[in-house]
Amino acid sequence: MPLNLSRPGEPLLVKKINGKEEVRRFLENLGFVAGAQVSVVSENMGNVIVQIKDCRVAISKEMAQKIIV
Repeated sequence: MPLNLSRPGEPLLVKKINGKEEVRRFLENLGFVAGAQVSVVSENMGNVIVQIKDCRVAISKEMAQKIIV
């Protein structure tokens, strides 16, 4: 399921990243790699706040749709 459809606070594991090479590379640089633990903190004005590793990152809903958990 895409990350943007998950419930806030639910711990999830990244299974794969879809999209163009540049989008995948951008998300990998933020820490979104297969096996990484993530959780959605909240949604705010079209952005998704995600907890990954020990930091919070805001990504667009379109980017969150490319992250399969």
